[in-house]
Amino acid sequence: MKYYLLGASNPETIRMIRAVRSVDEGFEFAGMLDNDVKKHGADFYGLAVLGGIEKIPFLKGDQVRFVNLITRTTEIRKTTTSGILKGGGVLGNLIHPGINLDMVKIGVGLYLQEAVILQAEVEVGDNTSIHMGSLIGHETKIGSSVFIAHAVSVSGCCEIGEGVFIGTNASILPRVKIGQWATIGSGAVVTKNVPDYAVVVGNPGRVIKYNQPPGVR
Repeated sequence: MKYYLLGASNPETIRMIRAVRSVDEGFEFAGMLDNDVKKHGADFYGLAVLGGIEKIPFLKGDQVRFVNLITRTTEIRKTTTSGILKGGGVLGNLIHPGINLDMVKIGVGLYLQEAVILQAEVEVGDNTSIHMGSLIGHETKIGSSVFIAHAVSVSGCCEIGEGVFIGTNASILPRVKIGQWATIGSGAVVTKNVPDYAVVVGNPGRVIKYNQPPGVR
């Protein structure tokens, strides 16, 4: 299988590629894509950036997969992934080989970095990214187009809605439900359910404002 990765910005991508290749000889990394035209044709740690999503109709194929690495906001992540699909691209996963996926249900278009722990009966939706050292407790359900930053702790039996953004070192207590397109600030401790679109900060977490729905922001 041949893979193209969208988002030439983080050198950790290169280590991820090397880790996957070390255990999967069928992983063929074919190139980087980026929607920043200034990066087109540039060198990214020895790799050429071939272009942006406009290249997808020319690169797609039965044995080709695309992975979106962009995590700046979940709305941008969803929009850029939609661009991949509109171009006829098929989503694949870039998952660090050290992650134990036994008794875990995952979607497509995932980017899961090193040292992520997914406990038994966790479900992870399509187009979601979880960064290094995050812990997702047993039976937690994570929706699509979610971003979980590094060192986040999500306790067991939680529900994380579509498009949620969880900042670095945030903690979600057991059985908490976080509504769609909510934002959890870095270091927040979430002790109770969070409404759709809410922005939560502090310890204990409190709602300080509400996001606009995607497309309205």
